[in-house]
Amino acid sequence: MNFPLAGHVALVAGGTRGGGRGIAIELGAAGATVYVTGRSTRAVKSDLGRPETIEDTAEYVTAAGGAGIAVQCDHTDAHQVKNLINRITAEQDGRLDILVNDVWGGDALVHWAPLWQHPLEDGLTLLHRAVDTHLITSHFALPLLTAGRAGLVVEVTDGDEATNALFPDGYRGSPFFDLAKTSVIRLARIQAAELRRHDVAAVALTPGFLRSEAVLEHLGVTEETWRDGIGEDPHFAYSETPAFLGRAVVALATDPDVLSKTGQSLATWNLAEEYGFTDTDGSQPHWGRYFRHTLAPQLDTIVDELTQDPVR
Repeated sequence: MNFPLAGHVALVAGGTRGGGRGIAIELGAAGATVYVTGRSTRAVKSDLGRPETIEDTAEYVTAAGGAGIAVQCDHTDAHQVKNLINRITAEQDGRLDILVNDVWGGDALVHWAPLWQHPLEDGLTLLHRAVDTHLITSHFALPLLTAGRAGLVVEVTDGDEATNALFPDGYRGSPFFDLAKTSVIRLARIQAAELRRHDVAAVALTPGFLRSEAVLEHLGVTEETWRDGIGEDPHFAYSETPAFLGRAVVALATDPDVLSKTGQSLATWNLAEEYGFTDTDGSQPHWGRYFRHTLAPQLDTIVDELTQDPVR
């Protein structure tokens, strides 16, 4: 088997489920040692109440061909993150090649309402979970990447700059959600500017309509029966698995010229065409094309409908 990332060390912050889990597993399939972090363990669940755990993800990583290491860590807590990086430093002789900032935890905190009607505590908590966590993690992890004079930082977001610009006034319809996702894109650019001299690349990366565990559950389907959900949500026909996002990260991490992409806002669908990888069923879902041609002309109406309920 081909393990292009054998000997490489990765940290997937927020790897419990969804896109983070998909990234961790695909990095493992490429041979990497992957530290999988999050708040949900088999012993203690996070406030999200989901059944997925970091131990499960780590075991999937190992089964795929890598080495999965689960470490419970609340990335809003600088002390816990510092201890995590100290552990990686000790166990991996100071080596860290790939940092994936995928912490989110904000689904229940998003409200489609104007800033003055948005519950302030929810909004500030969302930013703390979705932006501060990335800053804290990079603060402690980047010295390892710079010391290695090579590496990749991936800031996982929702929407690239091209699709976000299609929204009315370039605004996603929810103030704190918009700030969280666009801030992460900006954070990738900031890190790119600072890391270039160390030969470390930093990019923002978005999936399309992601078939996460929560989305599948919401539509009452499984990954095996996901097409049954198209009747309830026709957009679901253009969705992609978390593995597709993971394969995008692997493609970037194994590209010897990845530094040419540093600072960019990237999308799975474009990278699939460039690098030639596919989703698990052999397809190349292109959410960007569907979004541009089908959803963009309806965005005024969609955003208006969402914001009719001020505390949805």
